[in-house]
Amino acid sequence: MTKKRRSADWYGKLDKDGFIHRSWMKNQGYPDHAFDGRPIIGICNTWSELTPCNSGLRDLAEGVKRGVWEAGGFPVEFPVMSLGETQMKPTAMLFRNLLSMDVEESIRAYGIDGVVLLGGCDKTTPGQLMGAASVDLPAIVVSSGPMLNGKWQGKDIGSGTDVWKFSEAVRAGDMTLKDFMAAESGMSRSKGVCMTMGTASTMASLVEAMGMSLPTNAALPAVDARRMALAHLTGNRIVEMVDEDLKPSDILTREAFENAILANAAVGGSTNAVVHLLALAGRVGVDLSLSDFELGSDIPLLVNCMPSGQYLMEDFCYAGGMPVVLNELLGAGHLRPAKTVLNGDITAYAQGAECFNADVIRPFDDPVKPAAGLRVLRGNLAPDGAIVKPSAATDHLLEHEGEAYVFDTIEALKEQIDRDDLPVTPDTILVLKGAGPKGYPGMPEVGNMPIPARLVREGVRDMIRVSDGRMSGTAFGTVILHVSPEAQAGGTLALVKTGDRIKVSASQGILELLVDDAELAQRRADWTPEPAHYSRGYAKLYVDTVLQADQGADLDFLVGKDTRPVTRESH
Repeated sequence: MTKKRRSADWYGKLDKDGFIHRSWMKNQGYPDHAFDGRPIIGICNTWSELTPCNSGLRDLAEGVKRGVWEAGGFPVEFPVMSLGETQMKPTAMLFRNLLSMDVEESIRAYGIDGVVLLGGCDKTTPGQLMGAASVDLPAIVVSSGPMLNGKWQGKDIGSGTDVWKFSEAVRAGDMTLKDFMAAESGMSRSKGVCMTMGTASTMASLVEAMGMSLPTNAALPAVDARRMALAHLTGNRIVEMVDEDLKPSDILTREAFENAILANAAVGGSTNAVVHLLALAGRVGVDLSLSDFELGSDIPLLVNCMPSGQYLMEDFCYAGGMPVVLNELLGAGHLRPAKTVLNGDITAYAQGAECFNADVIRPFDDPVKPAAGLRVLRGNLAPDGAIVKPSAATDHLLEHEGEAYVFDTIEALKEQIDRDDLPVTPDTILVLKGAGPKGYPGMPEVGNMPIPARLVREGVRDMIRVSDGRMSGTAFGTVILHVSPEAQAGGTLALVKTGDRIKVSASQGILELLVDDAELAQRRADWTPEPAHYSRGYAKLYVDTVLQADQGADLDFLVGKDTRPVTRESH
């Protein structure tokens, strides 16, 4: 006996309410038989011209629709908030949780049986997944895909990563402003997300490693016809998933999250994956903590892509993409058994994968870097943890002790960083406060602070930087991030003064402020938080309820899920 579909409570009733639901949908030209009980599939689209990374999703939605119709479903596309990482102020991360609410309530309120999530730009993928997981209807992801490789002066250039490099070169006098502007026009040559292994491509890779998309979803370029074919096949598959009642809670298990952590290390993925995976785990009820990210600390870097390596996502695709990475993890005994959207094990994504360029995707026994996974640091400066990405850092700085130079706000940083008399050396540890979830608000990507101009001119390209903020997945350097608790919440970071000594040891997991307890107690007694930047609207709700970075920076009242049916009608 076929299980009654959820959508039947909207479109299957032969009464006034059923009349209303069907009749108004028919003004779009749907015939009677479209409401014959077939599964209704929502296509949750974050397309927007203000989110350039997602500008191809309108086309991909048509591919999904073809697949849904072919498989006997009824596709209905709906919009949700779109988060343009490169366009939004003060930071797109402020709105990730708002997108998740939009997705959750749209899925809950409308008469759909399953949903295809169309995302790409950094915060859209985790925001959509968080919202869908909180309703727990069958769901599957299609990513927008990376841009084509950037081109400038006959060579490949990478979005984000080369922006930071070129910017420092201009400040050092090694690159002309004319060349800088010329590179701008050649960097973003097609629709799609950053073609470096930034947060967008990282999250697409981890979605594939967790089995929440079809194989090859992560790396196919946005403008490659095979991505449209993948969208079509995804439309086919979501109809089957509805019949199988295969839900996110069946796929997003503890083992799936462990696979994501291992894969993040292998691809040299973004530090932002930490807050997104922690938040997603909180929605599905998986017990995941910051310490669990140490699972990937001994995994070697296999993918030779910027910012940790040399190549770009287009090259990663042609070399074989995520199936090859998963195959390497499987062969080394690291891939955990876990269910996927194909209703089989994740090992099926890996088996038979062939590498076509061993310099782009290295074998496990000849990696780009050994033991390159994220490190979790703790100590009195970060009692609830902080993170660093060794694969993008300078090795000798990962074990270091030096004096702090403190910027109390982002405005102070911008005002002072180019001063010729700034009292810093290459051994100084730059500290930025007020960049956490509550403090900024939204935890922006400002943790990779610029190197002081005087030192840049002397050839310095990396220093230790410590903050309660994040950094772009395309960024690099010895940058210590996500210090928890943040300064605005009264964390020890708020008490640091210029001249204090700080000890960093990635190998031992230490981030310690070398100031005695009595002095810190006196500083705490004298400390007052910065006034809140917002007093109304969503931003106030966010500041009042956001959790710290070590808990995923979700809103406290959104943790968990609500799968209860909606029974009350609107008329």
